[in-house]
Amino acid sequence: MALFERKSKYIKINPNRPALPTTLPEVPDELFARCPACKRTIYNKDLGDHNVCPNCGYNFRISAKIRLALIADEDSFEELFTGIQSSDPLDFPNYREKIAATQAKTGLDEAVLTGLATISGTKVALGIMDSTFIMASMGTVVGEKITRLFELATEQKLPLILFTASGGARMQEGIMSLMQMAKISAAVKQHSKAGLLYLTILTDPTTGGVTASFAMEGDIILAEPQALIGFAGRRVIEQTVRQTLPDNFQKAEFLRAHGFVDEIVKRDRMKDKISLILKLHGGQNHD
Repeated sequence: MALFERKSKYIKINPNRPALPTTLPEVPDELFARCPACKRTIYNKDLGDHNVCPNCGYNFRISAKIRLALIADEDSFEELFTGIQSSDPLDFPNYREKIAATQAKTGLDEAVLTGLATISGTKVALGIMDSTFIMASMGTVVGEKITRLFELATEQKLPLILFTASGGARMQEGIMSLMQMAKISAAVKQHSKAGLLYLTILTDPTTGGVTASFAMEGDIILAEPQALIGFAGRRVIEQTVRQTLPDNFQKAEFLRAHGFVDEIVKRDRMKDKISLILKLHGGQNHD
C-alpha cells in the first residue's frame, strides 16, 4: 500500500428510500407577468382589476372587453354593427385565415368594439379598439364600424367616447385601409357640426393612420400614462431629421407637455374623469 494513497470515499444510500421525481411541476404562463417599464416580474394577481404595475404604475395592455367592464355601467352595453366582413380587396395570401384565427382567439369580430352604453347613467356611443386583434390595425371593417358609430351618435344626439389603440393602417387591405382615415374624419366632422361631444382616450399604442386622423380629432383628448402615441416610428424619424430624439419622445407625457394631449389620467380614475366630463357637457340622457 502506497504511503500517501488516499482512502476512497463513498456515499451511502438508502435503497428503500422512494425515488425523487425527475421532472418538476410547470409554472403556468399566466401566473406571472414581466413589466416592460421597470422590468420586474410581477404576480398577476398583484396587477389588480386595472392591470397596472404596482411598482412603477405601468399600464399593461388590456382587451376591449376588459376595458368595457371598467368603463361602462354594468349590463348597459349594447353591441352594434357586428357581422361586417372584409372583402379582402387584394386577395392577400392567408389574410382570411388570419382573420378567422384571430376571431376565434379573441372572441371579437374585428379590432374595434362598438355600441351604446351608459357611463354613470349617461347614455353614450362607445368604441374601444383592441390591440390583441392584429394590433388593432385599421382596415375597412374598423373604418365602417367607427363611421357608423359616429353617424348613429349624430342621429341620436349622443356624445361619443372612443378608446384608441392601433399599429396603423392594415397593410393587407392596401389603399382601402388608408381611405378609412378620410371616411371616419368626415363622420367626425358631421358629429362636431351637430354640437356633440367627442372624447378620445389614447392608449398604448396609438400610432400610424389612427393617430393621423380620428384619434387626434377629439374635442377633449385624454391619454393613459406612458402610452406610446405617434405616427412614424422613432428610428424612421431619427433617420429623416438626422437628430437623436428625447428618450420620452412619443410618450403620453411628452405629448402632454407639448400641447397634443389635454390630460393624462390613471386607469383607475378614468371612469370618474369621463363621468365628470359628461356631466360638465350636459349629462342628460337621450332616449
